[in-house]
Amino acid sequence: MLAASLPVILLPIGADDDALDACLGSLEAGTPAGTRIWLADDAQAGPRGLAIVERWLQRTRMQADYTRRPRPVGEVAHLEEMLRACGDADVVVLAPDAQPLPGWLQQLSACLARDASIATATPWCNAGEAAAWPRLGEISTPPADFERTAQACAMMPPMHPELPAGIAHAVAIRGSARKRAGGLDASSYASWYAALIDLSLRLSGLGWRNALCETAFVARGGEGLPGDGDMDAINARWPAWHARLANFLMEDPVRSLREQLTSLYLEAGAPEPQRELFD
Repeated sequence: MLAASLPVILLPIGADDDALDACLGSLEAGTPAGTRIWLADDAQAGPRGLAIVERWLQRTRMQADYTRRPRPVGEVAHLEEMLRACGDADVVVLAPDAQPLPGWLQQLSACLARDASIATATPWCNAGEAAAWPRLGEISTPPADFERTAQACAMMPPMHPELPAGIAHAVAIRGSARKRAGGLDASSYASWYAALIDLSLRLSGLGWRNALCETAFVARGGEGLPGDGDMDAINARWPAWHARLANFLMEDPVRSLREQLTSLYLEAGAPEPQRELFD
């Protein structure tokens, strides 16, 4: 898959320098040369973070741009500016502390291409809530072997079942669907975590799907969190949201897919299976 045909990566820069360094390293290792990526800094990075970004920009094989606001406007407003600038292009919003595994972007792009009804595609994550592996709704340590995990994901049949909403560790968004649903609501939500739920539910209401991309994996140190008052705003606008999420967690419709991924992982040929993930 040509890099020019892949979604644009949007990476809002955070204040955690070590997480940023790890994120950029994983991006470089697991993403095709020539991929378009926008590093956007809402005045968050400190001197060390700026040095990390500058060093990475000098050596990256990707087609990278970096912008920095003189003063912060807030997570949701900043991301909405980025999305508006991308027009109707497909994008992938990546958390600044995420670590994408090899092949992740090609798999997310293929997911969007397979089914025109998919508006958001979310990969597996060790801290991915409804898309969590190996255990649903739990935070596990990141995979010890990125190559092996990516290989197991790539062997999964692309079923792309429905998720309650896109999830903030990494989410591919179809540009045409996002434009029809409208922008992010920066006046109601402080966090991308909550704004993504709101956007996902609006997309669902218009007939699109929020899908699991079971052939891709993006690791993360922890789950995203709502801002102050965000869940109250979600409850007011979407009173059925918590029941929707709770039903998914109780019924666990992706259990068989997690079990299949576990089997593929164990068969992938590493000398010593990571047994603590499955005990």
